[in-house]
This record gives sequence, structure tokens and C-alpha cells, in this order.
Amino acid sequence: MVYSPAQRCLDIVELLADAPDGIALSAISLRLGVPKSATHRFLAVLAARGFVRQDPLTQHYRLTLKLSALGARFLAGTHLTDAAQPVLDALAARTGELARLAVVEGRGLTWVAKAQGALSGLRYDPDAGRDVVLHATATGKAWLASLSEDAALSIVARRGFPAAGMGPRVARTLDQFRRELRETRRRGYGVAVDEGAPGVAAVAAAVRERAAADAPVVATVSVAGPLSRMDAARRTELGEQVVSAAQELADVWPVRMRLIAEHAA
Repeated sequence: MVYSPAQRCLDIVELLADAPDGIALSAISLRLGVPKSATHRFLAVLAARGFVRQDPLTQHYRLTLKLSALGARFLAGTHLTDAAQPVLDALAARTGELARLAVVEGRGLTWVAKAQGALSGLRYDPDAGRDVVLHATATGKAWLASLSEDAALSIVARRGFPAAGMGPRVARTLDQFRRELRETRRRGYGVAVDEGAPGVAAVAAAVRERAAADAPVVATVSVAGPLSRMDAARRTELGEQVVSAAQELADVWPVRMRLIAEHAA
């Protein structure tokens, strides 16, 4: 496969996103399988546009905050948090746990907003910016269950079953995940127990574009916390709460669309 310079620049950006301390030119070249001279040219382009800088002491390359600023600008323009944050805040306050919103982006989900309800003691509050591991999270299951079984399994098969950082009860085969998917549909919301992260449980519900059963799923809303506080009875209670929050978000989603239209005008 022939890669364009734009693809290689994006490969570098994705690589550096997981390396806050930066990476040496030689290491970037090796990990991408690109000659040093070409890697240096791509880095020079990114540096000229302000996306990458080279540390004067270590000579390592790392991302600047320009991508974060662009992402924040784009998110503000979508008015997602304007519409959704009050619902998340209320859900976090009621449950005393972490409430999050993830938005459907192509064949995946992206976290865009959260509210922390645990004010003391054990708290689950993972780093922002991580991809949603679809087969291992309540959020992923809630969205995938809204698709046909073939489509959902195809997405998971392409992504594979990464083991690093996962909990001991995560599905490791398509047959295991098929059973999880069917149970999610039967239940009406997603559940993950000791799967996406060790010692963590979560529940999530799909958010539709409008308050209609056949409307497209545009997002998911979830509650997650330490497993020590999330036994089966509490997961059932929280499941009802995320389904209710998902309905609230479906009610306000058209408001978000109006805000975008008004802003554009």
C-alpha cells in the first residue's frame, strides 16, 4: 500500500498523541517504517504549522496544544456540551458516580463531555482522549446493540480484541461478544463489569437523534464507578437512570441542532 504524505503526517500525530514526553526522530522512523529523511520532512511540515515542536534539550518531537485548541473550538461550535451538560450534571449528582457522553463518529465513539458525581472516597475518572474500546465497555455495547448483529460484529472483528489494560471478564472472541450483544438488546442498556478496566463497572444507554424509537443513534450516556459500589442490584437501578437520561438527551438534541442553525445564520 502506498501512503501519501498527508497520511504519514497523520500517522505521526497519532503516534505522538500517546507520548507526552516526546519521541526521538529515529524511534518515530522505526515505528512507522519510514526512512529518517522522509520522517524528518513530515515532522518539519507539522512543526511549520504549529502542531509539533522539538524539545531543545532532548531533541524529541512532541505535539503542541494546537490540536487540543482546534478540538475545543470545534466542540464549542457543535453546541454539544451546551445541550448535554445539564443532563450529565444531574445524572452525576443523582448517582454519585462519573457520568459521560460519547458521540458516534463513523464506526466508533468519542468521549465529549462528563460530570463527576463522586465527591470523596473512591472515584473512577479515566484520562480524557482515549478511544472507546467498543467490545469492552457499556458504552460500546449500547451503541453496537443499536446496529444489526452482522454490522456490529464486523466492526468489532476489524478492531480485534486488545488485552492490554482490560479487565479479566472482557470478551475475547466474537462468539462471547455475540452473547453480550444479544443480552444488551434484551436488557435495553449496556453493562460492563470488570471489562474495560479492572475493578470498574459501568452501564450505558443509546441516545437517539430525537424522541422516536426508529431515530438514528447519535450518542451514548453512561455511568461508571468502582465495582465495590456497583453490585448487580445497583447496576439495575443505574441502568434505569441512564435510560431515562438518554431520553432526556433525545429531547434536547433537536435544541442543539437549532443552536447550530442559529449560529450559522
